[in-house]
Amino acid sequence: MTTVDRGFPRAECDQIAIVGMSCTLPGGNNSPEEFFSFLMRKQCGISEIPEDRWGVDVFYDPNPDSIGKSVSKWAGFIDDLRGFDAKFFGISPREAQGMDPQQRLVLQGAVDAMLDAQIPLEEFSRQSTGVFIGVSQSDYRSLQEMRLTATEAYAGTGYALCINANRISHRLNLTGPSYAVDTACSSSLTALNQAVWNLRSGACDMALVGGVNAMAHPSPFMVFSKAGMISPTGRISTFDAAANGFVRGEGVGMIVIKPLSRARADADRIHAIIDATVANQDGATNTITAPSQNAQIAMLSALFDSTQITPAEIGFVEAHGTGTPVGDPIEAGAIGTVIGQNTPDRPVFVGSCKANVGHLESGAGITGLIKAAMSVKTGTVAPNIHFKTPNPHIPFDALNLQVPIQPEPFPEVAERRHAVVNSFGFGGANACALLSSPPPISYDHHPVPARPVAQDHS
Repeated sequence: MTTVDRGFPRAECDQIAIVGMSCTLPGGNNSPEEFFSFLMRKQCGISEIPEDRWGVDVFYDPNPDSIGKSVSKWAGFIDDLRGFDAKFFGISPREAQGMDPQQRLVLQGAVDAMLDAQIPLEEFSRQSTGVFIGVSQSDYRSLQEMRLTATEAYAGTGYALCINANRISHRLNLTGPSYAVDTACSSSLTALNQAVWNLRSGACDMALVGGVNAMAHPSPFMVFSKAGMISPTGRISTFDAAANGFVRGEGVGMIVIKPLSRARADADRIHAIIDATVANQDGATNTITAPSQNAQIAMLSALFDSTQITPAEIGFVEAHGTGTPVGDPIEAGAIGTVIGQNTPDRPVFVGSCKANVGHLESGAGITGLIKAAMSVKTGTVAPNIHFKTPNPHIPFDALNLQVPIQPEPFPEVAERRHAVVNSFGFGGANACALLSSPPPISYDHHPVPARPVAQDHS
């Protein structure tokens, strides 16, 4: 039996508003707007591993049986993994040098998202602001543990996963709940689910939610290669017959969220609305990494049980879509069973931005969420790249699903746009979210109060 975290009853909770967003992603994408434009232009940020990371030729071999090698020498890399303004955050150069690059990325991403929210930074510390970060591993830790004779004094806090959240709270003086979440590739959407629960229970007034991944060591490439998960061609072909595995990616995505009623009262600009989030687990499958279609169906069904929105209103699903021969058909079957087959008047668009920027693993869910938020906000479904021949194991017509290969108008129901985002961890932990377009009245900036009129007391 599959258990599902259903959230609070609808009558007891508020919808959640996304009031700030930021990202740093492969392909030189340093804002959600740049990222969405990148997707619309059908660009790809996957490249060969840069020489400044590690000796590519030393660890690459197309022979999957080679020892200590990876069949892949491709991934999605951000432009600058080392750059960090330590002085801005009041961190000494030595401590900054001892920090995992992931901590630097989430710190900068948090400030960028807060600035995008157009809310004074001191307001975040005046109110109870929670921090929830999806993070799954630390390549920096692997590097530090190899330096047994020259251990860095700041290495303890430098590579602890919890510090990715705690560092934000500490440096920005945020006093709400603060913790890291690790469910592998579903980490950031599971973190979102936790943040929504905390907001709805009143544990915090606002929340920063994000996910991060940084590639600084070749060992994960070798591990995923031996497991047969990683693509030997350096291309993610989601839902395509050529799907042969995923390509790794790095970067960070962050959002600022608060109850919709509070966002309206504060005259915040709203990017999108989060109507519901759900998390569950596969339970006992053939192997711990094997996905369960029944669990995915149960999760999506529970998502609609917790909201008044119906499957027939969904216009687009941002799938996990890693481009694996096993995972893609299972996920498409679940999406089609719950959503596609319950939308009789048109096909449901389904895609994944992993083909563009790589699989960010613990940061993948928030990346897909930002794409979906931009989609419902702009009214456009971005095209999928590397989709030419539909996977023969996916009955697209029967499931009523369509992979867009060019920009498409977002299907509307009663002048509203709704999207679902999926995210799955390789240990069986699943998470999803339902987003809607922002309300018709959404401020582009905070209104400035009128200056009081001077009184004439003469």
